[in-house]
Amino acid sequence: MNATTQRRALILFAHGARLASWAAPFERLTEITQARLPDCEVTLAFLELMEPRLPAVVDGLVERGVLDVTVVPVFLGQGGHLLRDLPLLAEGLRAAHPQLTLNVAGAVGEDPDVLAAMSDYCLKAIGAPG
Repeated sequence: MNATTQRRALILFAHGARLASWAAPFERLTEITQARLPDCEVTLAFLELMEPRLPAVVDGLVERGVLDVTVVPVFLGQGGHLLRDLPLLAEGLRAAHPQLTLNVAGAVGEDPDVLAAMSDYCLKAIGAPG
């Protein structure tokens, strides 16, 4: 994929943690998603404690000519970070890049299909039929 010709991107937005290994499942999710979306740049960004942060990722995308960005919070629910911090970040990014279309999805953990997949996993963990 040539990022300079790519005009659309997907950012998986995670909280971040002090322990570097915490990011491993999010990195794998990014790789899996990128493989399924070869015509879209898929990247990972963090709210805090880890790099890269969301503003830096969006700035880099815009510098490369990406003008359509969707942010998917890979959070289980709509806590304070998604209710307060992410809207403020998104507002600042839209102000800094008026040519950018920035869409913010709901928390991944609130999607019915994601919840069903998690329930299937829980059932499998105790050997119950799915």
